[in-house]
Amino acid sequence: NDYLRQWLPRQESYLHHLLDREAPPEDRRCIICEQDGVYKCQDCLGEPLYCTGCCRSQHRSNPFHWISQWNGRFFERSCLAHVGLIIHLGHDGKQCPEVTDRWNLFEEDEPEDLLEPEDLPFVSGPEFQPKENTMVIVDKSGVHRLEIRCCECPNAMSPDIQMFRHGFFPASFNRPKTVFTFRVLNDFLLDSLECGTSAMNYYSKLRRMTSSMFPHLVPDRYRELMRVARQWRQLKTMKWHGFGHRSDNPSTGELALFCPACPQPGINVLLSEDESLDDWKYTRSFVMDGNFKAEHLHPIKPFDEVWLSDGLGFMVGKDRYKMHLAEAADTVEKSSCNNHRAVNQANAARHKLESTGIGGVACARHGCFVPHSMVDFQKGERQATSTIPHSRVNHGQMNMDYALCEASRHNMEGITRAVTFYDINCQYNKHFRVRVDRSRFLDMAPQLTIIPGIGLWHIHGHQDSCYVRYASNFIEGIGRIDGEIMETLWARLNLISPAARGMSSPHRKECLDYQMNDSNFCKMIRMKRTLCRKYKLARNGISESGKAFDRLDEAAPSHLKTEWLARERIAQSSRLNDPAAMDEYEINIKRVPPSKKEIELRLLEEGNARNAAPSRRSVAMWISTGLAIEEAQIALLIEVRRIGRRSTETQRLDIARQRDRLQGQIDGFAWSALTHLGEGFDADDEPEDLNVDILDDLDDDPADFTETSHTWTNSPELTVIPLPSNLGVDRCRRCMAEDLIPLEMSLREGQANDALHNLRIYLCNKAILFRTTVRQAKSQALKTRAWSQVTSVQQAVSLHASIYTKTRKQMMKLEPGQDQLQKYKPLLREQLKISTAVGDPNARGQRNESLAWFWSVEVDLGGPDQLWNEEFYRVHWLRAKA
Repeated sequence: NDYLRQWLPRQESYLHHLLDREAPPEDRRCIICEQDGVYKCQDCLGEPLYCTGCCRSQHRSNPFHWISQWNGRFFERSCLAHVGLIIHLGHDGKQCPEVTDRWNLFEEDEPEDLLEPEDLPFVSGPEFQPKENTMVIVDKSGVHRLEIRCCECPNAMSPDIQMFRHGFFPASFNRPKTVFTFRVLNDFLLDSLECGTSAMNYYSKLRRMTSSMFPHLVPDRYRELMRVARQWRQLKTMKWHGFGHRSDNPSTGELALFCPACPQPGINVLLSEDESLDDWKYTRSFVMDGNFKAEHLHPIKPFDEVWLSDGLGFMVGKDRYKMHLAEAADTVEKSSCNNHRAVNQANAARHKLESTGIGGVACARHGCFVPHSMVDFQKGERQATSTIPHSRVNHGQMNMDYALCEASRHNMEGITRAVTFYDINCQYNKHFRVRVDRSRFLDMAPQLTIIPGIGLWHIHGHQDSCYVRYASNFIEGIGRIDGEIMETLWARLNLISPAARGMSSPHRKECLDYQMNDSNFCKMIRMKRTLCRKYKLARNGISESGKAFDRLDEAAPSHLKTEWLARERIAQSSRLNDPAAMDEYEINIKRVPPSKKEIELRLLEEGNARNAAPSRRSVAMWISTGLAIEEAQIALLIEVRRIGRRSTETQRLDIARQRDRLQGQIDGFAWSALTHLGEGFDADDEPEDLNVDILDDLDDDPADFTETSHTWTNSPELTVIPLPSNLGVDRCRRCMAEDLIPLEMSLREGQANDALHNLRIYLCNKAILFRTTVRQAKSQALKTRAWSQVTSVQQAVSLHASIYTKTRKQMMKLEPGQDQLQKYKPLLREQLKISTAVGDPNARGQRNESLAWFWSVEVDLGGPDQLWNEEFYRVHWLRAKA
């Protein structure tokens, strides 16, 4: 901004000098021979003036500069063909001594462009009056018309080869009249990689560069550019991968780069005498994912397609893949975990698309696509089943089966372990080996052990048990991997997805291959800096995590640690065959009442079993969505109050985004209420008609909130949504929706159970933090860090306490029974303090200390109250050790 302010007073001067450049110098002399200068070159440095002869001689090596001719009043656009420039092929740019007219390029082959009279401009410039026998030359500077003469010696090569050796790619091969310079082809490929530019847009730019006023009169070579660019891309790829110096043809995946840091025996792995490939250091880590933006329409002429690189890059070969898909039959399957989009999207048939997206495999640590492991999807990540005698086995995603098996064959000889990260691995991995063993087209080394994992970013959307069973934190030799690096790769690939959507099948796959190859190349050239940064972070992490574990280890009794270690070894050795064995890292105190998810699942199954009406079939899911919205409202309300009036711009922007998302969810929920509540419910009812206010559920003063949210007129966190508990029992009866009341009551019980369970977890976390971190912190920095952890846990305690309070209040409006009133008691602030029985079981006066009522609502203690503390301590110790 300071530079802009400094420039403003200079603006008029800059404009004056810009106009001065349009006029010739007073003497108007050629800078070479000082004769009359009539041509100005706009591409030479300084835009010098030339006479006709000097302009021609100076541009023999620069035939694609644009020139202007002085017409007595102004410089008019011209071209080098009008100064007599001819491009001679061979003889060092000089005319061939043999003049036999052996190569007459203007008899057949490419048709000439015919311009309609009405298309011509009123003042026709020289560029619209090309000389005879000039060729169309497409360069990165624009579309030129120049005369090209071939060498006509008896031993001369054919015209297309002469042109190619001179840096021109001919558009045809007998008598070419259009050529593309290597410069423009390289520039187009780079534009496509970095900017996602389509051939149509790129050529449109060239036409405007040639004539900004009349681009439609510039010869149209868009279709030729698409074809020649494919040929050029193939030649460059073959050259880069060394096949210009080899007599054999490339085979599967040989026109693709791979990760230089992943272990590849015989390439970057040299073993010492005491090492083997069984060592954890040589474990391959794969991440699998699908991209549903890379769609492809059905080709117009599938019978007339030419494949230049089928299966030689990252996309798998078509024939074998088609046979694999034909062998596996489709079935519709619902995920038994959460409602994963990748699994359930398999049920969405899209008849207008040949491919609904792509999926494949990349290395999980460095984000490099694995050669010959990218597949097309037909209906989401397709499902298949196969009938086996006396049983029916679910056959997972058959597309991703093929991708993973192909990835496991790439430079993996001798490697015995591979870890796969997939956001639906808890479903996908169940019968993976069965599918591989029974298929003729799925090949995987029998000694290769596949260890399933789920990325840390995705695992929070799963069932609670999935965390310890599939998170990378608990897989030996793997460490912390987010498992979502492929999402960053899709972002780059999606640059060309719109342009590739309507291409022919081979052209699309060649573009995707080229983009993925460039992505891997960019990873390679920048990998040193990235790995050095990660190494420094990991080295510091070793120190920090070691100290955290040492503090826990010092306080744990020896006899308990011996038992915990034995149980851990059993869990790790059993996890492949039984992922549930990893529940050892989870709190194993028995839960009695069901969670909200379990109740929702039961209600949905009951509704389907009795063939409920369409308006009632998904009502449990609708009410569950409403409860989730209420929880989001409470979380947002607490966040708004936490930042207060002295919030930063970044914090206010984050709040605004959360409000916008929440408002969208509320709008959708209110609209669907018409289906479930019947015609008696009006979605436009004012909130005052409903009888609840979220502000009553929290202890803060409502006035404090209104001062912090004055910029948001209708705060969605204060909106009352049309749940039966908010409408009231009487109004539900008037709407003929009385059957919704017991459904919400059941889901409210599950919500209350979840809130109390989470409340206990965080209170125990807080107690252990006090014992092992806060009290043992020596320096001020450690104390500050410890209190930061305690504050984070305390915020979670406040959230779940607020959710329970809100849930109980809504339950009271649904006319609960006596058992429910006794079970779900009011939650008092003093009950949220850490009890001595939980925080320090050895403290004096422990026998007189009793736990609050909610410590025994959902668990079977099976012994003294301090067993709770021991269980949580065990889990903390095991997780810190991992």
